[in-house]
Amino acid sequence: MHTDEPRWLDAEEQQTWLAMVSMLVSLPAALDAQLQRDADISHFEYQVLAGLSMSPDRTLRMRDLADFAEASLSRLSHTAKRLETKGWLTRTPDPADGRSTLAVLTDAGWDKVVATAPGHVAEVRRLVIDPLTKTQAKQLREISHRVNDAINPHRTCPPMLNP
Repeated sequence: MHTDEPRWLDAEEQQTWLAMVSMLVSLPAALDAQLQRDADISHFEYQVLAGLSMSPDRTLRMRDLADFAEASLSRLSHTAKRLETKGWLTRTPDPADGRSTLAVLTDAGWDKVVATAPGHVAEVRRLVIDPLTKTQAKQLREISHRVNDAINPHRTCPPMLNP
């Protein structure tokens, strides 16, 4: 009987892994806390609104918005319903594809993004960008792309984010 021995992490690999796990837990919590405190909005809600704000005509198909926000269609639908209640988003059938729904950022939603973005970008700079050199930031981007590709090799970026 043949059993493969697991490829255990060596000490340096384990330190790398544990540092990344700590960041993966603490960074979203810190970003969410800032947005909740300053704008009464969750990080996920902001991500949805920001994705629409960067899209042509402030409009995206729900499935493309779900890809951008790294969410299931179900989670996005629940969030879209809350954002519609606040007047920040509307949903409408896609005239080009009757099976699809378009999410549209309203003027009030645009105003929310404009009001919220300065505080959010300041926190992103403070926590992620400013502590790094330009070289480290480039390395982080490349590392993030590689890890994301390993997780989902068939994932494509939404059109507004393609390099």
